[in-house]
Amino acid sequence: MAAMPTSHSTLSLAPSKTIPVYPSDAFRVSYGANEGDGLSFAEDLMLDDVYILDALAQTISLSLARQGRVNIIADTSEAGISGSHIHLDCTVTLMDYGTKVTEVLVLVEVDAAGHANQVYLMPLAPLEPKVEYRLVGIDTQSADRKLAQVACVSFTRGTQIALATGRQRKVEDLRAGDAVLTRDCGAQKIRWIGQNTQRAVGAFAPIKIAAGELNNINDLVVSPDHRLFIYQRTDHLQLGRAELLIKARYLVNGTSVTIQEGGFVDYFQLLFDSHQIIYAEGIAAESMLVDDTTAPLLDKAVLKDLELNPNIHRELDERDVQKALLNRSDAIDLLRKASKG
Repeated sequence: MAAMPTSHSTLSLAPSKTIPVYPSDAFRVSYGANEGDGLSFAEDLMLDDVYILDALAQTISLSLARQGRVNIIADTSEAGISGSHIHLDCTVTLMDYGTKVTEVLVLVEVDAAGHANQVYLMPLAPLEPKVEYRLVGIDTQSADRKLAQVACVSFTRGTQIALATGRQRKVEDLRAGDAVLTRDCGAQKIRWIGQNTQRAVGAFAPIKIAAGELNNINDLVVSPDHRLFIYQRTDHLQLGRAELLIKARYLVNGTSVTIQEGGFVDYFQLLFDSHQIIYAEGIAAESMLVDDTTAPLLDKAVLKDLELNPNIHRELDERDVQKALLNRSDAIDLLRKASKG
């Protein structure tokens, strides 16, 4: 494989992230110019090549950490070599013979010299084994924005947000400058609001937490990686700390916390001068965190201001709870009880 450029960045340290990927050799060309080859980076791809996902292929976890301003593979990653750099190469568009379109992000693992060790694909909608997918688009410009939309925490249309006055207002009716109630900093004005509409499939399928499950009055529907704040009055999960931040997708149990697939979903991002815990449908949840992954969603003027203030957004790492610690069927019940005491 050819040498790849190492990544560059201008923002502050990013939090660790874990994304589901396939190794490139699980998705090979069955017909076309690159027949027999796995999915590669943009310069090696050929339009109209037909790919098939191996029947036994399973996603593996690629865990990313930050080293200065570069994405590296974390020590805990299932995929890749710890310490290797990760380069976000391109977005490819695939079409099956039923004309269904699927987008895939291509990520490249590179060594210190910038040479590619491995290529990974992150489907933005599920790929089906043995289905033929024709490569119909290669985009090297939008991959960072696509990943930002996946990584960014978002509320869905209709979500009630608590204002500083105590009143509730739907997220789509909020405006920059509105004062919102925060857990740690009192009333804080919204700096910026983002909005995008996605097909509710795969990485973009929202998570619904049914009313009452976390002592919420109404259903709460958020993006999969949106972290909810739990204060444990009693440590029922024996995590050794009272304050927790838990990704919504870690709580899915198929009954009271479910994946909402199908149709389209309107996502809204709320940005403050610093990373905040706010209240949505009565549940404490995080606001948008600006890091190198989510920055491409921001307006240029907002981004410039944040670059001049590199410490304006900091990760709440000490509160984060990993999925392995919640690997039990009664996790949501225990969290509900823990928050009541």
